[in-house]
Amino acid sequence: MPLLRFDIFEGRSPDQLKALLNATHSALVAAFRIPERDRYQIVHEHPASHFIVQDTGLGIPRTKNCVLLQITTRPRERRAKEVFYHLLCESLKKECDIDPSDVVVSMVTNSDEDWSFGKGRAQFLTGELEGGSAGAGKAALVPAGG
Repeated sequence: MPLLRFDIFEGRSPDQLKALLNATHSALVAAFRIPERDRYQIVHEHPASHFIVQDTGLGIPRTKNCVLLQITTRPRERRAKEVFYHLLCESLKKECDIDPSDVVVSMVTNSDEDWSFGKGRAQFLTGELEGGSAGAGKAALVPAGG
């Protein structure tokens, strides 16, 4: 946890998808200080006729490289989210040549009782995983100029 859903235009190669997922996970681990094996990623590829991502009137250009990322997560501090947005765009540009203007992120917050990782138990509630917000979501890195 967090759970990441990527919506993208169809047509990327397996290597491109792997780079996208790896770069995103690295940014998430650094910004949210989550364990390396805390990785849940789902990719949905869409034909152009089924995927519209505009700019909310901000004048942001989009291309076929556009990535719409929805993250379902426990509560995170504002600063950790801002660090993540920065690191994500930096990583995707470096590793995947995806421009920051093609990166759209939406975070959906839920709570500990909303997660079961298997075996019919809510591991944050049973104590099998660390619950609560102590340290969760604190920014590990501060972007340049930030």
